[in-house]
Amino acid sequence: MFDLQNILRPNIKNLVPYSSARDEFKGEASVYLDANENAFGSPLEQQYNRYPDPLQYQVKKRLSEIKGVPPRNIFLGNGSDEAIDILFRSFCNPGVDNVILVPPTYGMYEVSANINDIQTRKVTLTPEYQLNLEGIAEAIDKNTKLIFICSPNNPTGNSINREDIETLLANFNGLVVVDEAYINFSRQKSFIQELTEYANLVVLQTLSKAWGLAGLRVGMAFASEEIIEVMNKVKPPYNINEASQQLALQALQNIDLVNVWIKELLAERDKLVLQLKHLPFVLDIYPSDANFILVKTTDAKGIYNFLVEHGIIVRDRSKVDLCEGSLRITIGTPEENQKLLETLQLYK
Repeated sequence: MFDLQNILRPNIKNLVPYSSARDEFKGEASVYLDANENAFGSPLEQQYNRYPDPLQYQVKKRLSEIKGVPPRNIFLGNGSDEAIDILFRSFCNPGVDNVILVPPTYGMYEVSANINDIQTRKVTLTPEYQLNLEGIAEAIDKNTKLIFICSPNNPTGNSINREDIETLLANFNGLVVVDEAYINFSRQKSFIQELTEYANLVVLQTLSKAWGLAGLRVGMAFASEEIIEVMNKVKPPYNINEASQQLALQALQNIDLVNVWIKELLAERDKLVLQLKHLPFVLDIYPSDANFILVKTTDAKGIYNFLVEHGIIVRDRSKVDLCEGSLRITIGTPEENQKLLETLQLYK
């Protein structure tokens, strides 16, 4: 039976979080002399002399309307990477605990684990890029605190079988972290709707991909109120700056435009796949639910270097497990995709 208190680090249980000036006062006032800010303003057209809302309530309120999740179930981080790091720092004891990774997958899980001195146990996906449930079950022990599942997966692009993730959620007494950075491009529904069903579920999403806000660094975690309270306790007090909050709020009013972009991108993805299949050095293109495709080739390194010489940058994933000979290609604008195809046709 999952119990959050059983996996929470003892020092985090007893942690008294930093109390900022904006934590101690809620509401509006005419004179703010509590936070040692520069009362004269900012040397900018927009005023940034005041500290931002530490809990980003207005952004969470708008996200709540879009996602159908109460604000209290939302954590905002400086990119999803901050949420990943906070999960390690909250639930994993350095040098003692371990986490399960399922390569090929997003590389930041392992980097963050290494930074926090947490052992990683890798259970490679099947040749079909699905979970090896038996292997995961064998890798779990009493010190396994987190399992990271990226779906749609990076770099393979496919969605992970929903039933397999539900099996982990129902049987694992730690946290199952489902990273849905690319969910906007997928036919698979988000696991956000399952938060009330599984107390050990954490869903990661981002404004960097479909929303086109990679430069703002705003990531999201959705989980039980109890888990979100822990993450808010561990995070820095002002982890999302005022400019990012205001710009994110503006962007979140334009959901119709984003949906149009998603449809156009998916159409471009399908068109690019069809055209790439005609190239003699393309061996396979794996099914994708993301804004990129994984392309198996006869010479990934040579093709990569050839594209670099022509000013086109893709990602060489040929050294990643199960991705031998493969390039990961992000779907660009119609003009960018056409330039890519025309350049590849010159490759000998």
